[in-house]
Amino acid sequence: MEKFTKSFTQQAPIPDEGIALAIEVMQSGRLHRYNVEQGEKSTTDLLEIAFAKYLGVDNCLACASCGYALHIALRCVGVTQGDLVLCNAFTLAPVPGAINNAGATPVLVDIDQNLCIDLDDLEYKASQSGAKFLLLSHMRGHIADMDRVIDICHRHDLTLIEDCAHTMGAKWNGKLSGSFGDVACFSTQTYKHMNSGEGGLLVTPHHKIMAKAIIYSGSYMLYDRHHAAPDKQAFDDVRLLTPNYSGRMDNLRAATLLPQLAKLDEDCKAWNLRHDIVAEVLASCDKIRLTERSDKEQFVASSIQFSVPSLGYHQFESLIERCAHRGVVIKWFGSHVPESYTSKYDSWAYLGDSVTLSNADQVLATLLDMRLPLTFDEADCNLIAKIIVEEVEASYE
Repeated sequence: MEKFTKSFTQQAPIPDEGIALAIEVMQSGRLHRYNVEQGEKSTTDLLEIAFAKYLGVDNCLACASCGYALHIALRCVGVTQGDLVLCNAFTLAPVPGAINNAGATPVLVDIDQNLCIDLDDLEYKASQSGAKFLLLSHMRGHIADMDRVIDICHRHDLTLIEDCAHTMGAKWNGKLSGSFGDVACFSTQTYKHMNSGEGGLLVTPHHKIMAKAIIYSGSYMLYDRHHAAPDKQAFDDVRLLTPNYSGRMDNLRAATLLPQLAKLDEDCKAWNLRHDIVAEVLASCDKIRLTERSDKEQFVASSIQFSVPSLGYHQFESLIERCAHRGVVIKWFGSHVPESYTSKYDSWAYLGDSVTLSNADQVLATLLDMRLPLTFDEADCNLIAKIIVEEVEASYE
């Protein structure tokens, strides 16, 4: 019986250039982003400038985490205590957490068979709930039909906030994820497309939103030291009315990210190669269902999702245990108990009154999820997929 021996949590090393830049920052002792000489740009400034250029926007703010960025993004677009925020039910806990942190209440929207927000349910709840905000999570890199999302937002006067934690470098119909909404937030947590351990990036085309975000992040009165940002005058109306929620990124983390951004598109291709190898082998098993994607979606896959629709609850428990025994770590969204980073909407009891989302319940009950780090080579991907297929087939013996 073949076993897989590599770690599913071992990320690729930080590029040598990032290590060298991080050492330079540490030797300088100037880790704080505002510890610069007059006219000098900090490493964090350089990251913001580079990422804004990559996204094709004017404004970028580096934050302590994506969850933090989502929280202040909601406040920046006008979410206040008691507001309703539409949000797809298939997401990770920091997303409803950000809504809760902003004092608002999530209105959970169902999902479709391909793990995207159910646009018919979105249309209905946008018309019936009275919500004026949509926090759209591109969960696990699955991008909804953004043409229709934008149409719904326009017709129902919804402000769109994109959670792009899993879609850095991905596109819809040639347009980068994160460039559709009024504001978008990206993650640089260690399992995302760029790795600084923790970190987030907030982007927006709107100067007033960015002015508020910078003050929220903890700029004090040093906001004019930002470079991927609006002119000083944009801060006049907000600088004394916006609280300091202190959530800045530091120069050390920015140093590790700059070289990763330079090779992001190359890494995205490498992730998709690994995904496609695994997907091809899994597709050979008629008991496994893979998600379908639109031709307009240019996805980036640092993980893969698939389902085994005909297995029962205890069969899934056994399948996951047998795969783990052979070194293949799979997460299951259908478990009754949240584990590790994996939870589903009925685990967030703090949201209050429970809702039933029939399609989400059905889809998540049989949904499996697996990381594909760049430390895996092509032979690894073939072996992993082969083990999964063997164990799925064994479930029916």
